[in-house]
Amino acid sequence: MESSVLNLPLMPWSLVWMAPYLAAVVIAVGWLLGVTRESFYGWVSVAGILVSALLSTYLAKLVLIDGKIVHVGADSVWIPHLGVGWGSYIDGLAAVMSLVVSWISLLIAVYSIKYMEGDWGFGRYFFMISFFVGSMMLLVVADNLVLMFVGWEGTGLASYALIGHWYTDEEDYWVGRPGRRVLGTPMFFEPSHSAVRAILFTRIGDIGFLIGIAALYLTAGTLSIPELASTAHVWIAEFAAQGVLPLILLIFTLGALAKSAQVPFHEWLVTAMTGPTPVSALIHAATMVKAGVYFVLRFAPIIVAGALAAGAPEVLSGVGSYFTLIAWIAVLTALLLSLMALVSDELKLILAFSTASQLGYMILAAAAGGVIASVLAGGEALELAGEAVAAGLGHLVSHAVFKAALFLAAGWVIHAAHSRFIDNMGGFARYMKLTAAAFWLAGLSLAGVPPLSGFFTKEEVVAIAYKAEPVIGGLAALTALLTAAYTARMIIRVFHLPPYEEKSSGDKHLHEAPPLMLVPYTILALASLALGIGFAGFFNTLSIAATLSLAVEEALLRFKVTSLTYSVVAGVIASIALVAGLYMVLRADFRRIIRENAAAAAIHGFLYDRMYFNAIVYIIIVGGGGALIAALQELDLGIDLLYHSLLVAAGGGLALLARKIYRGRTDYILALYIVSLAFAALAAYAVFEDKIGPLIRILGG
Repeated sequence: MESSVLNLPLMPWSLVWMAPYLAAVVIAVGWLLGVTRESFYGWVSVAGILVSALLSTYLAKLVLIDGKIVHVGADSVWIPHLGVGWGSYIDGLAAVMSLVVSWISLLIAVYSIKYMEGDWGFGRYFFMISFFVGSMMLLVVADNLVLMFVGWEGTGLASYALIGHWYTDEEDYWVGRPGRRVLGTPMFFEPSHSAVRAILFTRIGDIGFLIGIAALYLTAGTLSIPELASTAHVWIAEFAAQGVLPLILLIFTLGALAKSAQVPFHEWLVTAMTGPTPVSALIHAATMVKAGVYFVLRFAPIIVAGALAAGAPEVLSGVGSYFTLIAWIAVLTALLLSLMALVSDELKLILAFSTASQLGYMILAAAAGGVIASVLAGGEALELAGEAVAAGLGHLVSHAVFKAALFLAAGWVIHAAHSRFIDNMGGFARYMKLTAAAFWLAGLSLAGVPPLSGFFTKEEVVAIAYKAEPVIGGLAALTALLTAAYTARMIIRVFHLPPYEEKSSGDKHLHEAPPLMLVPYTILALASLALGIGFAGFFNTLSIAATLSLAVEEALLRFKVTSLTYSVVAGVIASIALVAGLYMVLRADFRRIIRENAAAAAIHGFLYDRMYFNAIVYIIIVGGGGALIAALQELDLGIDLLYHSLLVAAGGGLALLARKIYRGRTDYILALYIVSLAFAALAAYAVFEDKIGPLIRILGG
């Protein structure tokens, strides 16, 4: 949509992303000066994020209420020959995203002050939290791909440091059952190992992102995101003419797929639970994994608009193939990870599976819009693509709120239980009623129960997916039922049933969380309810935000009740009722069923071991890579042996032979000369037999 652009100077408005970085600098200086008071580090971090949140709010007001597009530091220069500066571009999408990142990060930082109290890495933790939030804010508001990539890599570095925060690797911080193996591969992970996994898995995708950036620059001649949007029809047509359009788009999107833990890159997110629980909340709700979704929401409408403007059949076909592939990846991620969550026995792991699954929904929304637009034409296609962006953004916001609440509440529950396993939890609702209520509110939003926000946003995604491809829409609907089932199982097991196992004997002295921890996740749980009750205003804001985003003509998000809606809601409620009945009424002992039934045990083991994805990755990539490295090492040793031993020995032998042959005697030299001539004659005859043979026969008689 065409809108006036408001140009603002670089400072102070760049503090929207700089403020958390500056807080990190202050924390580092405090550490160097020997400041030992924990509160200094915690509240400096909170102050930096608060400045970012307040500036985000004002800039969002300029965009969403005043209808302006804000460009900060448009004339700034960083890398002149690439035309890259320090500019920030805040349209509708960036405005909403910056609000989500900054305000949820603020609540998580406040919670962390109490949660991390007494931790030996307190200052380091808040340094990396501030750096993390600053990097995510930079990624969101960057007006060019280079600056975006800097923020992108910053989030990767911060996640590595925070996932491995407890790098001394005590067993209490592990993920997985100690000692469990699949196909010889360990299924338990220490913090230091998980941190390396996170950075390696995401770096694979980032290579693709970097290749895509280079390809765009070489073809479009610019790295400015607004300029790429305005010239999309040119560079998309050029890629199509070369026959590489779907491939280039997929490579460009690999970074987003890895960052947002889509199959087959999802394994890093599963084991990222080794970090402190507020880190998990930050990664899953406000930063890191949402970066990939933001990337897709940012570039999907640009690609659609460019393809429609180019108009050539091969362009539309290529774009359609690309979006269809992304849609299938997203819906399979949503489905497979929800199946894994059904059998998981670690509280944070269940939430991790659900995050990857819900990220699949968000990416599916944008991809489904692209699929629809590729087979339509004109204004209707652009409107549907805009609606898809609004739907994906809506579920991103909704998920950020309820998932942050769930993780923060889970942090207190795990602390109280002294265990990460739900088998060691049970009956907690008696001791922590407010936490249980917050967990139910956020959990029912995750499950898609009306009138919570998750219901409205998830239904929009399912409806758009069904419109794009009924099979994909059907799988998305099935995922909704599975989501309701594993959510109900998680909450009932933790809060309303006696524990299967006691981690330790005696009274655990269970009680409600301290106010500094309780208030943030209570606010978030209530926000999930408020967004649902006020869904009309929520959807209107999303429509405005999408309409004011790059390459979107119009986006009108309207909640429509259809037969599909009734079917999904009925299925969700039935799933929750079934789980509640099995656990609370029939007192079903699933562990005994698994022990006594071979088929049930096989299915449970397959899902519990994450469908062998992890084992396959280690066998093929780690094991295969190790074998390749070993083979190359042997080859290197062989070459060294050839050059430094065999050739030296051969040279020495030849020298010795030459000394024996040449002793200054004419008869030795003459004999050697005659033998050499004989060998030369034989060689010539072998090569030129057809020419020399007749001549010899003539001379011979």
